[in-house]
Amino acid sequence: VKVKIPFGNKYLDAIFSVPEKKPTYGVILTHGAGGDMNFPHLVSLAAYLASHGVLCLRFTCKGLNVAYRTKAFKTVVEYLKLSDDYKLSGIFLAGRSMGSRAAASVVRQLSQDDDDDGFIQGLVCLSYPLHRPNLQSKLRDEDLLLIRCPVLFVSGSADEMCEKQLLEGVVSKMKAPKKIHWIDKANHGMAVKGRTTDDVMEEINAQVFSWLRENVQLKHK
Repeated sequence: VKVKIPFGNKYLDAIFSVPEKKPTYGVILTHGAGGDMNFPHLVSLAAYLASHGVLCLRFTCKGLNVAYRTKAFKTVVEYLKLSDDYKLSGIFLAGRSMGSRAAASVVRQLSQDDDDDGFIQGLVCLSYPLHRPNLQSKLRDEDLLLIRCPVLFVSGSADEMCEKQLLEGVVSKMKAPKKIHWIDKANHGMAVKGRTTDDVMEEINAQVFSWLRENVQLKHK
């Protein structure tokens, strides 16, 4: 279902992937610096989640400024929260690369608000860009260290923007419940020599879904 979400004096293009049964939980998903919501990995994940009963709303925001992307993401969260069509118990925020930085920033900001009502259940970071290529001295970890809700990282072990030891170091300092799933030998674009894109996507999709399911169940226990 295609929708246009009002954002300032513009609109954000977005698409709902809707499960057959009435969903209880949803995921908001956005792309990295280069692509848009039709980036194949996002389309694949959205379809997988919807086929497993999770509503997925993916959107395009073209700005290359993280603060601008964060504002857009917040607008989409509010839109879904107030939606009459889908009454959800909670949502997870997810993004790829720069989109996961924006998602992390939104989670941090909303959890620090006084009116945090627990609507946001967790954060999924696909290829989180922890540092610029070859610039490991400056880590983009300020939001991650302040987040309290569960976080899943799915990263390639050969990601040139997220060195394995550095991410493990940051994650060990995080207060939130967290998990890293390493895609062996994958680069920042999740490409692995000798494996098809579909094969890698299957692994990522299954990991994301099982983590979502675990966290929703943990909440209900």
